[in-house]
Amino acid sequence: MNVSAHLFIPELRKSAFNIFQAGIAAADPYQAITSCLLVEDDQLQILLNDIGEKRTGTWPKIHLLAFGKAACPMIKAAIAAIPPYYLSGQEIAVTNYENVKTVPGVNVIGAAHPLPDEAGFNAARLCATVAQDAKQDELVLVLVSGGGSALIPYPVDSVTLQEKILTTDLLLASGATINQVNCVRKHLSQLKGGGLARMVAPAALHTLILSDVIGDDLSAIASGPTVPDDTTFSDAIDVLKTKDIWNKVPDSVRHYLEIGHQGKVRETPKSGESFFAASNHTLIGSNRMSVNAILQTTREQGFEAILYSDNLCGEASDEAENFVQFAKAQLSKAGNRPIALLAGGETTVSLKGKGRGGRNQEMALAFAIHAEQQKLPGNWVFLSGGTDGRDGPTDAAGGIVDSGTIQRMLKVGINPSALLDNNDSYSALKTSDDLLMTGATGTNVADLQVLLIQP
Repeated sequence: MNVSAHLFIPELRKSAFNIFQAGIAAADPYQAITSCLLVEDDQLQILLNDIGEKRTGTWPKIHLLAFGKAACPMIKAAIAAIPPYYLSGQEIAVTNYENVKTVPGVNVIGAAHPLPDEAGFNAARLCATVAQDAKQDELVLVLVSGGGSALIPYPVDSVTLQEKILTTDLLLASGATINQVNCVRKHLSQLKGGGLARMVAPAALHTLILSDVIGDDLSAIASGPTVPDDTTFSDAIDVLKTKDIWNKVPDSVRHYLEIGHQGKVRETPKSGESFFAASNHTLIGSNRMSVNAILQTTREQGFEAILYSDNLCGEASDEAENFVQFAKAQLSKAGNRPIALLAGGETTVSLKGKGRGGRNQEMALAFAIHAEQQKLPGNWVFLSGGTDGRDGPTDAAGGIVDSGTIQRMLKVGINPSALLDNNDSYSALKTSDDLLMTGATGTNVADLQVLLIQP
């Protein structure tokens, strides 16, 4: 598209949406699995990295476990690539209800996200059974994607599922980062933080990972069920105290973390444990790969593409204000050229109100407010969306606002700032017809932001 001519807002909105969709396409889980599983001379070869190194084994049986928002397309691709006589016949995929798809030959289980439920607990127990049944010369191939942590809750015996759910709820509401949330969850779980790897031993283990964690810390993705966990019980206690929820979590949680700190229950598996010698992994998709894709697509559409951040974090509303200030600075240099500012990451929201929304909707609403206050010039469109198609406990992927958003809100008598203060970004954006709706995408590599400005 030639953007040298003046673009009206509807065209800018369409461009922003198409750029966002390019980021989602770059994280297509089926293609990612297909490209790294090869069969040659009747042997399965697993691509280890982008320089072509492979892992090859003569495993007589392969057990497939998939969990996360992309579990269905990932396991479907794996089954298509692996000769059927190698498969154990106990293939399991656990995904959130919105992403459930029928996959022939696979036990597909829907479970809740972001807060766990009983269905996820039962699925976790099934996964544990398959892992523990694997024999020494067999392979357990684990397919991990974002959301896996909540989807396979398997709390330690002294903590009930409801108590773990309450703890997770308190952590999410406190504005804890994903690493902080996972640190606590790992120390209350039998599967997370390397627990699944401990169960698989002495069988071989390989994990194909679609990362939803910025920086691709493998111990944080789905709470790292197959990799070492170098956090401690002491770290988990510190998170709850720092977020001022130590005295709010259930007594059983405090007690278990305390006896863990005292060395009376075993720690999560650490680097150097012998069973990790038979384990390996491949990173098959990430936020950074999707950021590269939206940069390329934006340039193809004729914009001057500027990477604002590939590690966007912090409070969503604060980051929105920073984004506006950066945009004004870039406009002063751009002259009359159309520019695009792009980002990827995962912000947080510290809940103070009782409204509905998610971090992307909050960021979009806050951007519109600050852009209006700071008089961001030109026609502009700002999109902030979750690549999984779901932002917080809502049916929206995020928000897509423009230079007319605030006026549309005021025209119908709502106060955008008051709704933002009440964490009610969903209501505000619904009123102005600025919710970003994609439906479940079947993948999850955190969030993307797209700002297009036509001076």
